[in-house]
Amino acid sequence: MTVTSPAPAQLSFPGQAAAPDGPIDLAGMYLMHRGFRRDLDAFVAATATTPAADRRRWGRLSRRFGLFADVLHKHHHGEDVGLWPLLQERGAEQDVLDALEAEHAGIDPLLAGCRADLAALARGADDTTRQALAERTARLRDLLHDHLAREESDGMTLVQSHLTPEDWHRLDREVFAKEYRPSDLPAVLGWVASGLSRDEAMRMPGATPAMWQLARFFVWRFDRAEARTFGARP
Repeated sequence: MTVTSPAPAQLSFPGQAAAPDGPIDLAGMYLMHRGFRRDLDAFVAATATTPAADRRRWGRLSRRFGLFADVLHKHHHGEDVGLWPLLQERGAEQDVLDALEAEHAGIDPLLAGCRADLAALARGADDTTRQALAERTARLRDLLHDHLAREESDGMTLVQSHLTPEDWHRLDREVFAKEYRPSDLPAVLGWVASGLSRDEAMRMPGATPAMWQLARFFVWRFDRAEARTFGARP
């Protein structure tokens, strides 16, 4: 007699739109979305209040935005080349997939514009650039928040309906994990795990007790850099 393990309780974080029930543990997806929301809220606040003349802080913000944008690009690229095509192959609703892919395309120009404005401010651009950046960052936050909500509500419902846990593990192993080089892992692990409880962090794909101990060091290093970049945060 085969005993089937119960479906995992889905993770849910503040601001998350949905966590559809089903056989697949989508913790990895929701952990990434949590990081994206946290970052954009912090960047919106920083770009609205940092004086244009503070070139040192703009340099830190520019480098930190580079980490955020790179992780977001890798996440979206993995979905575009792996997740959406597999869902299409399994017969998922094409209009939902088309909408999600189109939103990725709309986010990319805003990312590029924010990168350019941050680099310009780090070189000494004036307050006109800062104001344009603050507006662009707010638009990026709103667009990405809407996209993440659609992905959580509609996209993850398709995942639970059309894919198996084996499909999901294969996508993580063969698509999403391959987006990262070994040299990326310290920064990305600190980025993901910052602010998580041990139980939440242990829901990361491939997590082990040894990895959690290592992650605590990377979180400590990440949080110190965050305080220098954004100031003290709860």
